Amino acid sequence: MPMRQECKQFESRTYPNGETVRKCNLDLAPDAPWRCPDPCPKYERRMDAGWNYGTMVPPPTPEEPVSVADGTAAAVLDEAEDFLNSVGEQVMAEVRAEQVERDRRGRGIRRLFRRGKG
Repeated sequence: MPMRQECKQFESRTYPNGETVRKCNLDLAPDAPWRCPDPCPKYERRMDAGWNYGTMVPPPTPEEPVSVADGTAAAVLDEAEDFLNSVGEQVMAEVRAEQVERDRRGRGIRRLFRRGKG
């Protein structure tokens, strides 16, 4: 089933460089931006009451590659997500260590200047 643009969870955003992101905010569409699962357990029609629509028309859905139909695109994305999840804690620990080191160096410099003034 194509992405349901009328779903409450669907989001489309176009950036100044022309790139467009089409996604499910709940990450339930493994084949986004081309397909939603059929049936989707969280599909909910967007409420349109009272909205004023502008003239901007979202770009058409991109052509679906063969890898979506045969499942290889989803497999590659799942593998990439698993890898990022596996290194996430290590990366966060490295970032925290860098922040601690930067803070330590910053306090030492401030202390040096305070002594010179006094």
